[in-house]
Amino acid sequence: MSRHRNPKGEMPFLDHLEELRWRILWSILAIVIGTGIGFALVVYFDVLELLVLPVREAWDDPNLRLIYLSPADPFFVMLRLAIYCGLILSFPIIVYQIWVFLSPALEKREKRAVIPALYLGLLLFIAGVALAYFAALPVTLEFFQNFLNTSLEGQLEINKTLGFIVKMLLAFGAVFELPIVIMILSALGLVTPAFLRAKRRHAIVLITILASFITPGDAITLTVMMMFPLLLLYEFGIFLSVGIYRGKRKRAEEYEASLDGPPGALESQ
Repeated sequence: MSRHRNPKGEMPFLDHLEELRWRILWSILAIVIGTGIGFALVVYFDVLELLVLPVREAWDDPNLRLIYLSPADPFFVMLRLAIYCGLILSFPIIVYQIWVFLSPALEKREKRAVIPALYLGLLLFIAGVALAYFAALPVTLEFFQNFLNTSLEGQLEINKTLGFIVKMLLAFGAVFELPIVIMILSALGLVTPAFLRAKRRHAIVLITILASFITPGDAITLTVMMMFPLLLLYEFGIFLSVGIYRGKRKRAEEYEASLDGPPGALESQ
């Protein structure tokens, strides 16, 4: 892997392409290995049954079974679930590869500080998925169930039903990454704590709009299950941003002190 950088951390264009190629290869390898592990987890823990369970509870039918329209559908559904698991498991590695490629000028200790944050992002993602599965998804399914009447008879097809469930779970997991996004933008100098505080009202409006799309239902459900957690995550992101800028300020002060040199150094020259 080519890493020829000058003292400023810059790299020639061809070396950038070489670096990008290796980052992509490592990311693909992580996804492949994660998918293999994910397939084992999907089969061993019967993930398909876990995803169908909220539908059975919402329809109040413990014997409910989803239909499929092609002989290959069951296999490809399992494979798709394995790929989703693989992407989740390889998420920290993929983000780390992207981060290392986009931040060559940062110091090594700054890059090392990002690694724990990536695993924090994975925990936040899992927390978002858990909130969606145990709280938001049952309420959403019951909300849609209220629109059924005697004039309608539904058949739940496996691809569309699981597609809806998985998209909702992933959407919750993705929006729970808000603090990590803020932290990375702060590390790159694109946002500051003062900017985030000044835009708090705008953030509340955007969070309300996003929550209304992800979580259909009444106002209480919207506020408790989505808006309130996102607002807490936004404030947590500001807290992380403050810590990053304090670290930057401290390093800048240490650098200026090193330029000044010890007292009396100038007089001795």
